[in-house]
Amino acid sequence: MKFSRRIAEIPPYLFVEISRKIAQKRAEGADVVTFAIGDPDIPTPANILNRLQEASQDPPNHRYPESEGLPELRQSIADWYQKRFNVELDPSKEVLPLIGAKEGIGHAAFCFIDPGDVALVPDPGYPVYSIGTLFAGGECHWMPLLEENDWLPDFNAIPDAVADKAKALWLNYPNNPTGAIAGGEFFEEVVAFARKHDVPVLHDAPYTEVSYDGYKPMSFLEIPGAKEVGVEFHSLSKSYNMTGWRIGMAVGNPDMINALMVIKSNLDSGIPQAIQYAAIEALEGPQDAIEEHNDIYQSRRDKVIKTLTKIGLKVSVPKASLYVWAKLPDGWKSGPFSSLLIEEKDIVVTPGAGYGKYGEGYIRLSLTIDDKQLDKGLARLESWKIPDPS
Repeated sequence: MKFSRRIAEIPPYLFVEISRKIAQKRAEGADVVTFAIGDPDIPTPANILNRLQEASQDPPNHRYPESEGLPELRQSIADWYQKRFNVELDPSKEVLPLIGAKEGIGHAAFCFIDPGDVALVPDPGYPVYSIGTLFAGGECHWMPLLEENDWLPDFNAIPDAVADKAKALWLNYPNNPTGAIAGGEFFEEVVAFARKHDVPVLHDAPYTEVSYDGYKPMSFLEIPGAKEVGVEFHSLSKSYNMTGWRIGMAVGNPDMINALMVIKSNLDSGIPQAIQYAAIEALEGPQDAIEEHNDIYQSRRDKVIKTLTKIGLKVSVPKASLYVWAKLPDGWKSGPFSSLLIEEKDIVVTPGAGYGKYGEGYIRLSLTIDDKQLDKGLARLESWKIPDPS
């Protein structure tokens, strides 16, 4: 049996490999503590679940949904963007519900990339940006995200010939994996760059509602002219602990939204309608849970940073996202360090190299771990003397 070349070219998805390692260790009887995957451990708020249960009993919601989503949901998304970011959206043309933001991100490449085309992709970065490009037959021009540049890409370092050829620019703030943030000055630079080189901007923003110390992340679409050059992906997964329900959205430029709708309508049948009604409740109902969850994550963040610093890792305090990005001691590479940690302490972290070349030398720890497991893992880390890498 022969498979397409792309199957052979695709590297194993990072978290599938991590899940296999966890399963193997647990099968051997190990008590594994995992800081690896950013999947909120806190349940979906009760009001959202109640609306989901109620909607699931309504027979019309047992049938095929429409790919473009319920008009009521599109209106709720537009209203939420207006309230949260003061961004005005036309729900009929500038809003598209997604089966999770990951689905839309993966499909987006087919809207812009033909074989041989170039996408500008951050490194380190969420792997789906590059994998989607590969699926569409394109090539990645990697934009290094460096600590000395606050984990922001340097657009001046991109050759004009590459920028002019580029058919997509991927960005993600608050950032995964680094936890970095971006402000208005940076996004103004993004809009100017996109206009100069006629390149569509695809901004992935699922962590705007996960923030600490009073900081409130902004939307790329708040910048004048942003909607002329780009779209923003968002998700209810991290904001409302709804990862298992698979619902997100793309908003912004109407032509780009329509292109994504063309792809989606040929490949999926939309979000189950009961889940759409739950999403409406999430967006329109009480928002207290967001602050409550952030207080929990901030407490965990502070504990993790204290322990990592104590054992000799360098950490910048993130103002947003669900992750702590830690620099390893000199001489260590992320793969061997992560492997040693699971072998010696039954602790799983994500190696930075899994996010790209420039993630080497770092590890990522997720804050989506219940407090009992968190404390157990941190106690093991505090008792661990990191050996010499040689």
